[in-house]
Order: sequence, then structure tokens, then C-alpha cells
Amino acid sequence: MAEKPSHNQPLYAVIDLGSNSFHMMISRLVADSVQVVDKVKRKVRLASGLNEQGELDSKSMARGWECLSFFAERLQDIPAENIQIVATATLRIAKNAKTFLERAEQILGHKITVISGDEEAKLIYLGVAHTTISQNNRLVIDIGGASTELIVGQGFDPQLMQSLDMGCVTFNQQFFPENIYSEAAFKAANAQAKKVLTPFEHAYRDANWESALGVSGTLQAIMEVLTAQGRLPIINLVKLQELKQQVLACGNLNSLDITGLVNERKPVFASGLAILIALFENLKIDELQLAGGAIREGLLYELLPNMRNVNIRMRTLNGLMARFNIDERQAYRVADIADQACQQLLSTWQFAQHYRSILQSACVLHEIGLQLEYKGNKQHAVYILQHADLAGFSTPERLLLCALVGNYKTDVDVTLLNRQTFAPLWSACQLLAILRLSVILSKRRKDDVMPEFSITGVDKTLKLTLPDAWLKQHPLVSAELKQEIIDIAKLDIELSIIRI
Repeated sequence: MAEKPSHNQPLYAVIDLGSNSFHMMISRLVADSVQVVDKVKRKVRLASGLNEQGELDSKSMARGWECLSFFAERLQDIPAENIQIVATATLRIAKNAKTFLERAEQILGHKITVISGDEEAKLIYLGVAHTTISQNNRLVIDIGGASTELIVGQGFDPQLMQSLDMGCVTFNQQFFPENIYSEAAFKAANAQAKKVLTPFEHAYRDANWESALGVSGTLQAIMEVLTAQGRLPIINLVKLQELKQQVLACGNLNSLDITGLVNERKPVFASGLAILIALFENLKIDELQLAGGAIREGLLYELLPNMRNVNIRMRTLNGLMARFNIDERQAYRVADIADQACQQLLSTWQFAQHYRSILQSACVLHEIGLQLEYKGNKQHAVYILQHADLAGFSTPERLLLCALVGNYKTDVDVTLLNRQTFAPLWSACQLLAILRLSVILSKRRKDDVMPEFSITGVDKTLKLTLPDAWLKQHPLVSAELKQEIIDIAKLDIELSIIRI
């Protein structure tokens, strides 16, 4: 019988009582990387229970209490110091919030902190900062049930924050009360969103942000629809207007049938879409990507020890190497060869540092699929990377990573390269060529038999020079290089092997 571990890794729980949904996330640390072990989400729609007097009705409170009774079962095994529970917009404004909170704290057995709009915005931004790598100023947008948060910041420092009184639940009640979708309703919702935004729009336009990221259920739903419809996973105003036309064509909630839109998001999809269109128009947003974290991740990472001092991407790579038993020495051996090749090719095959960073990550993770089986390991690797929590990697970066790791040897699947949008196709082909040659040259998996090599690239030709004696001592590697001349031609690269 297997020996039981001497101790369990501590669990951490964060709960967000939002205006639309209640969320609980339970995690643990694995090699400085966060591993989510459980998530519970319920569409409580607390904001829909606010009456004209600003009080929560009994039905919405009952839905909330019932949900918290589910959460309480999981919390009983987690140390109190490892638990954080916050409430947001609806419980900030409800006049009878105290009644709800007293009963809620009895159910959970823990204190609930009602956070201000600025505190909510800060936590949302920190959730993004801990999970999405960026050296530039960025605009973060979170469309919640009763409020919308806008934050501009850099690194872990939020510099401009605002919580606006508009959300997908409250706007749905106000502008789509009968769940009828008309041009007039969209126009009214758009106008109100712009009215709320107007006092702050110049400050946000002048904040010099260079990229826009979104983090809410609304943004997630839009991204899922775009993906299901075969569109690139980047949101722009043209795509939003097209989605609006799809909603209008359906006419009402009962007939709302849009490819990729799940049932639980349907009731507030139109209202969230109207708010987002207004934000794009008034803030002059060109495109927006989905970020990896939000308020719960902000709570969690600030709860965990020393997380600001760990490089986000390295934390993810270390966690994946531990989880999937990747040979760390071999991973970095391949990465070292790739780095040498990049240095030698720098003057002719010029590609940006952020592309090289993804190449290094691909080198580290190229054998991740071997944990499942050798046969089909490339396909397994792509599946893992498509579905794993990859903090520090945007969606376009993830797709490039999948394209490289899914093609690290043998046959080339060009469709993976075409599917990614992070790098131009030719740059992706260059990166892949370097990865594939680095894997072949490290075939012996030993440092003391690594060859001295030189590599040059001009336009679409690539010349790899190796010692003749070394090639004779490694006939298998030599044979694989000959085959690589054929395989790499699919990338429109003419490879030649020079013996000296």
C-alpha cells in the first residue's frame, strides 16, 4: 500500500459575492504556481432583486443564502486565515444589505467585507497583474452586474480607477425589461452608458494606455461566441456591432439563439454588449483581449505569500513542469540551444523579444504531452496547453505556444500556425524552425555531447554548420537532420546541412 504523505498542502479560498453571480475558488500552491482545485459559481442575480426603494427583495436574498450554504460546506475544512470573502456593488448600495449580510455570515461562519468601488477596481487590476504579463500601461475593463470598473495601470500599480454605476443586470432591467431586443432599446442603453462615462472619458483617453484587457462574464461570453463562430479571439467594434445585429435578428430572449452563447449568459448578454459598445466608442478602443484573472485572482494572489516577487510566466512554467513531470534539464538544454541560434540569427532573421520569449516557453514545455503517452504526444500537448491555466500568457500568446509545441518534431501541421495571430506567419515559421532544430541537436539528452554549431539565415534559406566528426558519431541525428530538410520545406524554408 502506498505511503500516505506526511502533510497536506494548505488550501486557500476566496469568495466574491457579485451583483450577478456568487463565485468561490479554492486553490493550492504547486511549485509557486496556483492550482485551482475547485470552483463553484451560481447565477444569483442579486441586483435583479433591488426594488425602486433600493432594497433587496426576499426572493433574491433567499437565492443568495441558498448559494452560500453550498459554499459553507467546502469552507469548513480550510483554515480561517486562508479565507477571504468580499461583497461588491449591490451590497454596497442595498439599503437592507445589513439584513442579508448578518444571515450570510451566520451561514458561512466567516466575516464578509463589503468593499468600496475603488477597492473592487484595485482587486480586479491586481488579478490581471498577477496573471497577465505586460510591461506597458494597460486599460482593464470589468462589466459586472451592477457596476463597471475601469482601471489604468502598469505592473502591480493601478494609477487610475473608477467604478461606474452601470452593469449588465441593472441595464437589462432598465432597458430590456420585457426581454425584447430592439434598435431603440440598444440606442437608449448605449446613450445612458455614454452619459455615465462622459465625466471620466477624457482622463481615460489621456492616460496613455497601450493595450486593453477585459475580465468579466460579458467579455468571456463574447469571446466564446467569436471562437465558436470561427473568428479570431480579439474583440473590436466591428465584431461587437455584428453581434448586436445577431441579437436584434433574434428579437427576444426566448428566440436568442447565437452560436457559442451559453444559456446562463443569455439574459444579460444584450445589456452587457450595449455597455461594451459604448466603452469602445467613447474611449476610442481599437481592440481588446480577454485577461486571465479578475477580482477573485486579485484576492487570492494577495492572500498567498510572496507572490509579487515571482515572475508570472516562470511561475506558470515551473508549475507545469512539476505537474507533468517534464525533464527540466532537457527542457532548458533545448532552450539554451534555441537561444544560441537566435543570437546567431539576430542580424538577418530579426524577430522581436516577445516572440523569443514564447519560443523559450515552447522549448521548456515541448515534452509536456509525454506524461500521457508517447504516441500522439504532440496532440496531447496542444490539448493540455489549450485548456491549462496559463497565467502570464494572453490568448494569442497561448495559440502561438500551441502552434510551436504541437509542431516540435516530425510532420508539420500548418493549420496550427495559421490559427495563431500573435506573430506574423513568417515569424512563427522562423521560431518553429529554431525549435525543431534545437530538439534534434539535443537528442542525446546529455550536456557533454552537445555539438558546436553555427547557423545563418538569409531570407528563406537556413544553413546549419556542424562538425563532420560529430555527425559521423551520431548517425541517428544525422538521419533526422536529412529528414528535417524535407519536413521544414512545408514552412517555405530551404534548409541545408554543412559539414566541416
